[in-house]
Amino acid sequence: MKWLFKWLFRLFLLAVVSIVILLLLLNSILRVWVEHRIRAQTGMAAEIGRFSLSLTEPTVTIQNLKLYNPPSFGGTLFLDIPEIHVEYDPLALSKRQFHITLLRFNLGELNIVKNEAGRTNIFSMATAVAKKTGGGSATEFARQTGLEFTGIDVLNVSVGTAKFIDLKDQRQNREQKIGIENCVIKNVKSRTDLAGLGVLITLRGSDFFKSLVDPKNTGSEYSILDFFKMIGK
Repeated sequence: MKWLFKWLFRLFLLAVVSIVILLLLLNSILRVWVEHRIRAQTGMAAEIGRFSLSLTEPTVTIQNLKLYNPPSFGGTLFLDIPEIHVEYDPLALSKRQFHITLLRFNLGELNIVKNEAGRTNIFSMATAVAKKTGGGSATEFARQTGLEFTGIDVLNVSVGTAKFIDLKDQRQNREQKIGIENCVIKNVKSRTDLAGLGVLITLRGSDFFKSLVDPKNTGSEYSILDFFKMIGK
């Protein structure tokens, strides 16, 4: 019997060590999984500097997320997001509901890229995602996750810089500081609640976005306002 207890003790230690290693690697595994999910949904390569799922508090934090354009847009940087911080209601999850109490979103840089064919990345991306997700409705979210999205209590948004990059004519390249810091929007139930934020970003961009309105000048299929309307559908 002594040898049996000895081996049982060894198996117990092995199980404990395995669990500890799994917990230590959990965030790394989730980081890679999220990167693959983003690529599957958008067709764009993603890099996450740090992914943190807290096991003691209902929080998820993504830091230094970079999203890159597909080869048709030169593989250039599309979005640079220093932080996405989510605090959610665990009781709602037990009811198969996804209720966010706080979402802090910091968009450091947005790169609008016009390729040599005259197409603009933001509209090509929005169209592709809409085809894959059925427009990104709450019904589609529920179908993919099995959860009902019930809203965001507090949304805190910061937006840094917007750039326009013309792969055919580098002389058209330009940059605009948007400079939105900690814009708070409460009780967000759908993307239509973000229409005011879209207008604010457009106003802050002033002449920068005005030059994107005329498709004859930029090759864009839509104006920047059309893009925000597309997001809000």
